Amino acid sequence: MAAGRVDSEGRKSNRSESQNEMEQEDYEEEEPDFSDPEDFVDDISDEDLLPDIFKNKPNETDGIDSVVIVDNVPQVGPERLEKLRNVITKIFSKFGKIKSDFYPVDEKNVTKGYCFVEFSSPLHAQEAVKIADGYKLDKQHTFAVNLFSDFEKYEKVPDEIEPPEPKPYQDPGNLMYWLQNKECQDMFSVIYEGGEKTCIYLNTTEPSVVEERARWTETYVRWSPNGTYLATLHLKGIALWGGVKFSQIMRFSHPGVQLIDFSPCERYLITFSPVQEPRDESESIIIWDIRTGLKKRGFFCENQSTWPIFKWNADGKYFARMGPDAISVYETPSFGLLEKKSIKIQGVRDFTWSPTDNMIAYWTSEHEHTPARVVLIEIPSRKELCVRNLFNVADCKMHWQKAGDYLCVKVDRYFKAKKTDETDQIKYSGIHYNFELFRVREKLIPVDKVETKDQVMAFAWEPTGSRFAFIHQDSPKINVTVYKMKPDGKVELLKTLEKRVANHLFWSPTGQFLVLAGLRSMNGVLEFIDTTDMTIMNQTEHFMATDVEWDPTGRYVISAVSWWGHKVDNAFWIWSFQGNLLHKQPMDRFCQLLWRPRPPTLLSEKKIKEIKKNLKKYSGLFDVEDSQKKKTASKELLEKRQQLLDEFEEYRKQKVEEYNKTRDIRIEMRDGVDTDELDSHEENFEEETIEFLVKVEEIVVEE
Repeated sequence: MAAGRVDSEGRKSNRSESQNEMEQEDYEEEEPDFSDPEDFVDDISDEDLLPDIFKNKPNETDGIDSVVIVDNVPQVGPERLEKLRNVITKIFSKFGKIKSDFYPVDEKNVTKGYCFVEFSSPLHAQEAVKIADGYKLDKQHTFAVNLFSDFEKYEKVPDEIEPPEPKPYQDPGNLMYWLQNKECQDMFSVIYEGGEKTCIYLNTTEPSVVEERARWTETYVRWSPNGTYLATLHLKGIALWGGVKFSQIMRFSHPGVQLIDFSPCERYLITFSPVQEPRDESESIIIWDIRTGLKKRGFFCENQSTWPIFKWNADGKYFARMGPDAISVYETPSFGLLEKKSIKIQGVRDFTWSPTDNMIAYWTSEHEHTPARVVLIEIPSRKELCVRNLFNVADCKMHWQKAGDYLCVKVDRYFKAKKTDETDQIKYSGIHYNFELFRVREKLIPVDKVETKDQVMAFAWEPTGSRFAFIHQDSPKINVTVYKMKPDGKVELLKTLEKRVANHLFWSPTGQFLVLAGLRSMNGVLEFIDTTDMTIMNQTEHFMATDVEWDPTGRYVISAVSWWGHKVDNAFWIWSFQGNLLHKQPMDRFCQLLWRPRPPTLLSEKKIKEIKKNLKKYSGLFDVEDSQKKKTASKELLEKRQQLLDEFEEYRKQKVEEYNKTRDIRIEMRDGVDTDELDSHEENFEEETIEFLVKVEEIVVEE
């Protein structure tokens, strides 16, 4: 008998060893051949097979990207080298962990005046270059810090420069054609359907479409300051459009761009992207030349909380940003730091340019025994024009009048300050508000003061006049107060409107007229005011309105319910400056509306005064033109209605013919019974005429 086998469970197997050996030989003979054929080409890379491992594969430049070269280091002998290393290590260890350093020496064993510092991360090396470059060690030594990789990059620059070939000139057409509209009709952009569609309208009797495109922008649009360009935002960058057909003028590649800002002269564009790779942090803010499309300079962004980070002066010659205890002013077209140094200001909290002059206003917080200050300085001389000391300051907000004649600084002050006997500390029981009003055009810039105990919710200057208005709340009562700056150095109270429903105020671009608005939570209450005699022209409502926009001429106001702020009743309404409702435009998921700005007028002040003086003479001509427009509009409306009626009659005729042709089929399907209410081949429809009121005209008959 063949020897028995026991399996893993202790059961005896009757299979012989010879049978197992035979099966093993058969298996080995049938084993497949896994070798590749001779003509096989392996097209799968190691990165595809092991993506998780190769993701962490180091790059060739990782080593040198972590190394910085520090020039202008003191030259010392061996006896002082250790002390020098301790000083350098102490300075550069603030930026990250130092892995190693190296100090080259000459034949006399004296350091050569530079050293190499290697950090644990390229990010630490970049931070060292940004901050330590220009560090003053002593009177004779100021560090020049550069990345080691920069030397390699600049060594590869060819000795002979090949000038780039000039691009062929492309005529963009007349970019200012829209200003030639005889009736001075303005344009505005509208984004609707949740951002899927963008449309440009002309503000005619009923807004007419100038251009409409799907997916024109991926977020929002923005007009340039003078209305020349329309900017659209995309994942890969910015595109500018203009001309009669809104063709593409220029595009700028900046992935992940979220915010943009134009210079007032429309020559430069600033873009901001917070999603740059760590090595490209210096590219998070880029300044572009609009005409050439070239990048002028990139900046690193330390603080993304406020925009714009860079603020432009009135003519685009200078731009500035605020840093720790400093304001850095740059000049164009070099884009270098003005006088190669920042303006050192301890405790600076905010600054703003004058809208018309090369002047900066800034304020500083209190520090130890130094009071808070508001300072006006001239650029580029940096001369202080006016200084105002402030005490017990909690916060300040600066508001320039558009003409640059006045500056208002709203100061939030602590009041009822008392020192306790035990701790000798100051305690504050509340906040008062006051306005510091600077008369910029007058000699020595005198300052007036207006105080209020109520919380200030909003403030705005009249753009072309000397009035200002603010909303203040003495809970639960909300009031609106209007003041006027008089030439004799006094501030006159015009009127306080009590118990208003308002949280925003909007001045007409031409002054005089003011709109009070209770937006969002206040249900869209609107109030139109003539500040000449404080007459309330109209009180009305656009329910749940989220936005109010004046047109550039001051003739029309748009109120809107944006889908971004409210998900139902999305629409925009057009009002006259007197508060008369002219047009309602409901739109599916309406998002954004922006009027197209106009450039400053070319008329002189003398000519403008002459026109205002003879306005009655011109108003007669305008009345005749308006009457003709109404007749034309009525005629166009009748023609449109007649066209719609003709289209309906044609459609009705086609359906009747179709109905008659299918009569036999219907009877057959109904078992030979004719249930139709029509005689054979004859119509028996009942027609109904609907009448509705178009308009009401009142004619005054004089006795």
